[in-house]
Amino acid sequence: MTEAQHYDVIVIGTGAGGGTIAHRLADTGKRILLLERGDYLPRERDNWDSTAVFVKGKYRAPEFWFDKNGNQFPPEVNYYVGGNTKFYGAALFRMRPEDFGELRHHDGISPAWPLRYEDFEPYYTQAEHLYLVHGRHGEDPTEGPTSAQYAYPPVQHEPRIEQLSHDLEKQGLHPFHLPIGVNLTQDERGRAVHTSACIRCDRVDGFPCLVGAKSDAQVICVDPALRHANVEMITHADVRRLETDTTGRSVTKVVATVGDGDPSTVEFGADIVVVACGAVNSAVLLLRSADDRHPQGLANSSDVVGRYYMRHNNMALMAVSREPNDTKFQKTLALHDWYLGSDDWDYPLGGIQMLGKSDSEQIHGEAPRWAGAVAPDMPFEVLAHHAVDFWLCGEDLPVAENRVTLDRDDGIHLALDEKNNIAGLERLRHKLQGMLEHLGMHEHHLLSRSLYLHKGMPIGATAHQAGTVRFGGDPASSALDVNCKAHDLDNLYVVDTSFFPSIGAVNPSLTAIANALRVGDHIAERLR
Repeated sequence: MTEAQHYDVIVIGTGAGGGTIAHRLADTGKRILLLERGDYLPRERDNWDSTAVFVKGKYRAPEFWFDKNGNQFPPEVNYYVGGNTKFYGAALFRMRPEDFGELRHHDGISPAWPLRYEDFEPYYTQAEHLYLVHGRHGEDPTEGPTSAQYAYPPVQHEPRIEQLSHDLEKQGLHPFHLPIGVNLTQDERGRAVHTSACIRCDRVDGFPCLVGAKSDAQVICVDPALRHANVEMITHADVRRLETDTTGRSVTKVVATVGDGDPSTVEFGADIVVVACGAVNSAVLLLRSADDRHPQGLANSSDVVGRYYMRHNNMALMAVSREPNDTKFQKTLALHDWYLGSDDWDYPLGGIQMLGKSDSEQIHGEAPRWAGAVAPDMPFEVLAHHAVDFWLCGEDLPVAENRVTLDRDDGIHLALDEKNNIAGLERLRHKLQGMLEHLGMHEHHLLSRSLYLHKGMPIGATAHQAGTVRFGGDPASSALDVNCKAHDLDNLYVVDTSFFPSIGAVNPSLTAIANALRVGDHIAERLR
């Protein structure tokens, strides 16, 4: 290993965790290397094409994993600079204070975190400001205390969603502006001004942003970090294993295949190694790095690496409005009234939020699943014009048997109980269904948007993956300490959603970002 290949910090992965921590450490002056398995996402018309993105899955990784029965499935993963944030909806919620404590659900216990909401709160504020989150604290009755208001005002509702908000309020509910990360400047009517990067189009959610106006990790963190002379990035760098010294206490080598087409094996060294490959692939890397000192895999003396996989219980649904829905930027409203329970259910149900507006191409793709479910005299284009799209999110509980493993041929296996704690989500759907008539929707038309959830295969919908390298105070039951450093090693950190002991019922990205800022401060102090 040459001197040129040794760094102060190596960060593996450039998504919400890896990209953010690189940005945090960039101005330390320390030598930092980002290793990204993919390349920059091609900027092309297909970025905004529904058939390419949703029906054909053009940008998904061309790989297959195996379920617990050995059946292959294509996971919802993307390997590009910025990671899965290139395709996330940029809904950037804080977890509720109750999510950090023990919560009793119908099917079991959501465990307490080793840190409290108050420990994350300052970093939530920093994360919201860094990722240009638009919203208004104080509207959501379930949110925790905040030390500062959002730096950017909420994205204004378009008329049909404004009417939906009023109709929900008439039902005694508390809809609020969805917190979303976009580089948008609005005029007094909510329109994008001529200098705004965001143009308030109908591609916000699940599509990469052609104009760079969505707050993904590449745009917000990686590109600015690379403007520092001390930060480098190598793309097409697939890290295969981590090697330790003779004591087994320090990672000394990061071994990767580098190059597109005909890759070569390259070794890198660093004083500190940060893993941020996504919950499944981070666990895979640690398991693949087993050696004589760590026969079960790195950071795995507790045997929890790969276990406690979570991915939320989700439903993507489309209602049919009686009046046309001319909304373009639909992802502006959310509802948490039943997040922690309801008058007829003592357990958490979860949250409802708007999805990006569906179009006729997506509806064509769903058509075989909807046979007979809609009026035969309503063409797809008309149906799309009347569509109002909802995302229902319930908590998935951490179960040791839901886990990631590797076979002898390096195949990734994901065991998952797809019926884990779904009673609350079913009740949440029933709540929405029961309100449709009062919301100006056709009462019996609440249709599945399975294309959004990986063509109806719950195990394939891995966008909210978490929990496989959990943190905690006890090395016997966790892989990482409260600073996300491996209990078993002195210089190994994990900063993606792997560290979650539970997942709550909100999108996990903001918590991953806030945690990366928190751990980044810890590492910066250590480097000093």
